Amino acid sequence: MPELSHRRRLLVLAICCMSLLIVSLDNTVLNVALPSMQHDLDATTSGLQWTIDAYTLVLAALLMLAGSTADRIGRKRVFMAGLVVFTVGSVLCSLAPNLEALVAFRMVQAVGGSMLNPVAMSIITNTFTDPRERARAIGAWGAVVGISMAAGPLVGGLLVDSVGWRSIFWINLPVGLAALLLTLRYVPESRAPKAKRPDPLGQFLVIVLFGSLTYAIIEAPNAGFTSTLPYAALALAALLGILWYEPRREEPLIDLRFFRSVPFSGATVIAISAFAALGGFLFLSTLYLQNVRGLDALHAGLWMLPMAVPTFLCAPLSGRLVGTRGPRVPLLIAGFAMTASGVMFAAFDAETSNVTLFIGYVLFGVGFGFVNAPITNTAVSGMPRAQAGVAAAVASTSRQLGQTLGVAVIGAVLAAGVGSSSYKDAFVAAAGPGWWILAGCGFAVLVLGALSSGVRARRSAERVAERLASAEVREAVGVSA
Repeated sequence: MPELSHRRRLLVLAICCMSLLIVSLDNTVLNVALPSMQHDLDATTSGLQWTIDAYTLVLAALLMLAGSTADRIGRKRVFMAGLVVFTVGSVLCSLAPNLEALVAFRMVQAVGGSMLNPVAMSIITNTFTDPRERARAIGAWGAVVGISMAAGPLVGGLLVDSVGWRSIFWINLPVGLAALLLTLRYVPESRAPKAKRPDPLGQFLVIVLFGSLTYAIIEAPNAGFTSTLPYAALALAALLGILWYEPRREEPLIDLRFFRSVPFSGATVIAISAFAALGGFLFLSTLYLQNVRGLDALHAGLWMLPMAVPTFLCAPLSGRLVGTRGPRVPLLIAGFAMTASGVMFAAFDAETSNVTLFIGYVLFGVGFGFVNAPITNTAVSGMPRAQAGVAAAVASTSRQLGQTLGVAVIGAVLAAGVGSSSYKDAFVAAAGPGWWILAGCGFAVLVLGALSSGVRARRSAERVAERLASAEVREAVGVSA
């Protein structure tokens, strides 16, 4: 790829950030609109879960496929395809006549979204070749997530109250079209020197694993455990298939050797735990604020700002701490704050008082603000440089899977606890076990953050990195490993 001018590189960065903004904003805006969707579409709790999880589930299943496809056929080409599919999916979501159609169109959105974030990161990495410039570009990229977290509840509340929930999908249209035209004009094409070959069976097993597991969790309160048990068994069979099949492929979709690295495995579990907490937290909060307290969407969005603003402010501070002190300190802060927030809601019914509700939201926002930056850093710290992109892709997949499971598990707990009662009568008691689960997720971040950053963890990472690097050398010279 030819060297670009400084102004051109900044424009490419801005275009990539536009794609991240609409994908990130879509999820935060959607949460505020859930009660309005529930009323208009006569949706159950499980129906609301599927409006979120249909998106994050498909995204988690296709992220690695989209990244490798872009490396093979061209990053600009796949990125533009993603913008088109995501924008068309947004239009379809705004026109959905019923819940089933909305869930299906959310899946279309996710297919497009899977082609945006990982591919945009590859474009940024290849555009900014200077390490210092690249670090600043990635920092700006990460700040967009914080902006979407802060702006999403407020933008969603304004749109839902003034126009209706369908309007939350309209905001993707001008941004998506502008990004598409700018990409066509200014983003150069690039490919990987040696792209990974497709792994269709591995991809199929991942889809079956994620899909059947999520279905079993969400539908268990309605259909019963025995009815969803075959789906749980199917998920287990898909997992065993991955464990048997992937190590036997020369170029697997998921290189299971990565998980021998303590930092990498720790980062994967931390990502799942932290984003499960985020998904569950947003799901419980928006239903409580609107269905129990009776707030409109705008005031519910304003109540979410004590969580969103600390997330936005703490994210860059966490990045600086990772650069100067390593990932341990940010992860310890994150784990402690998220655990404290969960315990406040679970043990002391923090949602029943304005003061404790505010403090609980601030604590969670601080915790989530500190947790995101160390995840990728920890995941790639023990990998050879050539494998860092794949390690980052697995970390991104873990984030989406965590959010999917968080909404599935917390929503299932809430549905089972509420039963046929109204939210107002039974919400606080029914949500109690869910808040304890979120506190447990925070505690997992705390413990794993301490363990995965220690001396033994670093030595484990070094050993795995040496093995992977040696295997790459042997493969390059044609010697059987």
